[in-house]
Amino acid sequence: MSSEPKAVVEVTAKDVQGPGVVACPNPKMALWSTHPRVFIDVATEGEGKCPYCGTVYRLKAGEVLHSH
Repeated sequence: MSSEPKAVVEVTAKDVQGPGVVACPNPKMALWSTHPRVFIDVATEGEGKCPYCGTVYRLKAGEVLHSH
C-alpha cells in the first residue's frame, strides 16, 4: 500500500489566506468531487493534507509567507 497522496497541489504565497491556510476543495476541482470546505494549514510545516479527499497542499519551493 502506497503512502503517496491522491493529489499534490503546489501553492504560492498569494494563494495562502489569513493565518497561513488554503481552502479545500479548491476552485479547480470538479464539482462532483466536492466536500465540505475545510482550511488546510500550510504555514506551519510547508504543507498540509485534506482530511476529506487526501489532497496535499504544498508551499512552492522558495515561496515566503509574510506575517502581518
